[in-house]
Parts: sequence; C-alpha cells; structure tokens
Amino acid sequence: MGSVFLLLQLLFFSPWLSSVTASVSYDHRAVIINGQRRVLISGSIHYPRSTPEMWPDLIQKAKDGGVDVIQTYVFWNGHEPAPGNYYFEERYDLVKFIKLVQQAGLYLHLRIGPYICAEWNFGGFPVWLKYVPGIEFRTDNEPFKAAMQGFTEKIVGMMKSEKLFENQGGPIILSQVGDLPP
Repeated sequence: MGSVFLLLQLLFFSPWLSSVTASVSYDHRAVIINGQRRVLISGSIHYPRSTPEMWPDLIQKAKDGGVDVIQTYVFWNGHEPAPGNYYFEERYDLVKFIKLVQQAGLYLHLRIGPYICAEWNFGGFPVWLKYVPGIEFRTDNEPFKAAMQGFTEKIVGMMKSEKLFENQGGPIILSQVGDLPP
C-alpha cells in the first residue's frame, strides 16, 4: 500500500491550536461550512511555479472557472534551503499568496507535505536532509520526523500568527499533512 494522505482539519485536531470553535466541520458525507453541507470544487495553484505578479490573474481565472478552494503545496525545499534558515520572499511568499486567495473570496486547502507529488525536484524535500545522520526518507524514522515536525510547526505558526485559519477569519479551511507509509 502506498503513502496514504490523512486529511487533517487543523481547525479542530491540530496540537498546535488551542481549543478552537470554528464554523467548518465535516461528517461522513461532506465538508460542512456554516452549518451547510458543501461540495467544494478545488483547483491547484503552485505559487512558486509563477511570479507574484501572476497570482491575482491565476486566482481569478480559477474562480471564474467555478473553483471554491485553491489547493497548494508548501514547498519545503524552497522555504528551508538550509536547516533553520527560512525563506518566504518573491515566488515563495506563501502569506501573500494566501491573502490574495482570501481577497478573491475563495477558500484554501494548505498541503504542508512533507512530500510533494507534483514533479518537483526531490519531492520537495530540502537537499540538506540527505546529510542528516540516520535519516531515512518517508519512513517512521526519528531524524526525518524531527525535521518534518520543525518545518510543519514553522508553517502552522506562521499561518496562525497571520490569522489565516478559518476560525481566525482567514481562508484556510483544510490542511493536509502526509502520513508515513505502513
């Protein structure tokens, strides 16, 4: 069995958020927004594949095409090119991208990773991970999980401080973190 992605509703289940009341939930049939079941149409825009100047037009075209939710990966190798050194400028300005999605009146599905299945170099893993002693990729491996946790906490913390989660008035209604293969 391949890698299975676990859809996490960070607004309710994340250890990084404290007792949250939000108007987004889900049941066995659908996502529920403001008490109503919704079938959401999602489209992907990978922000580093274009320039920030292009983002408003891409987002508007997605909206005009009937998209309710913009889905994007978070590109670990672009955001943490060296351990603990983070980059969120130019094509990697994730906060700016998400705020543009919000301005367009759309929701956002944030795919934190850690692995990117999108024809992206090294699956989005930073190259420096290869040199972490004892690391084994995409396994239940302590060095890998520690690095992954550090990056994930950085991203969740940024989203929270910028008030980008739905319960804070932001557009992020879903967040996804990949689980480890069995």
